[in-house]
Amino acid sequence: MLAAPNDQLESLARDPRRARDWVRHNVTANLNAGVDVRYVAVGNEPFLKSYNGSFINITFPALKNMQRALDEAGFGQRIKVVVPLNADIYSSPENKPVPSAGSFRKDINALMVDIVNFLHVNDAPFVVNIYPFLSLYQNPNFPLNFSFFDGATKPVYDQGMVYTNVFDANFDTLVWSLRKAGVPDMRIIVGEVGWPTDGDKNANVKYAQRFYSGFLKNMAKNVGTPLRPGHMDVYLFALIDENQKSVLPGRFERHWGLFTYDGKPKFSMDLSGNGKDNYLAEVKGVQYLPSQWCVFNKDAKDKYKDLPASVNYACSNADCTPLGYGSSCNGLSHDENISYAFNIYFQTMDQDVRACSFGGLAKITTTNASQGGCMFPVQILSVSGRVAPLIFLPISLVLLVSVFTLL
Repeated sequence: MLAAPNDQLESLARDPRRARDWVRHNVTANLNAGVDVRYVAVGNEPFLKSYNGSFINITFPALKNMQRALDEAGFGQRIKVVVPLNADIYSSPENKPVPSAGSFRKDINALMVDIVNFLHVNDAPFVVNIYPFLSLYQNPNFPLNFSFFDGATKPVYDQGMVYTNVFDANFDTLVWSLRKAGVPDMRIIVGEVGWPTDGDKNANVKYAQRFYSGFLKNMAKNVGTPLRPGHMDVYLFALIDENQKSVLPGRFERHWGLFTYDGKPKFSMDLSGNGKDNYLAEVKGVQYLPSQWCVFNKDAKDKYKDLPASVNYACSNADCTPLGYGSSCNGLSHDENISYAFNIYFQTMDQDVRACSFGGLAKITTTNASQGGCMFPVQILSVSGRVAPLIFLPISLVLLVSVFTLL
């Protein structure tokens, strides 16, 4: 699957020539290189509620222009255009929380009816990203065990169907929504499914392992869902953590990976679904920068007034999401919080000594600063060369947004 990101939707929607150029530079070029291209994704979750409607008026025009460009290039029959969408585009009412009551969101219902019928005419599947974790994140009263597949919860009954987990219920809510939109037999691909391991109280290795264990067993047995039994096309998300991903939906967004930033598996899992307690193979030959860390210099008492600005600066330019409530580094002390912020910035800047200054508030140490389950990482050696550090100018900090209140 090739994908045009959301920031390209406006140009693709406005000018069909952009779509033709996109197909030539991406689809044709990859096909000529021997790549097996089956789908072209137009955007990624463009109707996500947190985007506040930014892409609602441009996604469908971009979709149509991309389909036309593929047709003109002679690829329209073999390569399908899709729009990967988040499961928040459909739901059931609070007073009747069962799949059969589900439908597309009211604010985009007419648009979704047009899109799914367009996709159906072109024999394209519906691609949906389903995350049971989000049910917990968005609803503090959601039953925890219903997020998993081990049957440790009260089932939900709906028109003769029995649901023992939220994934099946969510999937079948989409099935009902498609029925009501006039495409009852439309093929569905789960484009993303997974569980994050940090950034929230329910995002941890224990729950991620529990989720994948049950999910993969179901997939191996081709259980399907009550309304769609049998084989399912599903893609796990994600391979590795992404420390620069937008955290607009939540701090957990940077921690979906099955592997850590340096290619180590986070927990044991059996992709065959046979329940074997094995770890995936880690990446070999990873090289690290020197074993050194940037930590808070407690002796710089005359500089303490600059601490809030310094920490905000570090976290605005590096990933401090593990410091959030319920996250892996949430239990650090006041000073350790500061050290984490300084170190993650230092490592992000490839250990440039200028990135461990903060006006004298920081210092470099060879003593591992990790605490319990909170890892202070050491950067891996980049093949693309070192990152130039941003210059810390306290006067410019009035423009920065405070990410964490640590003081």
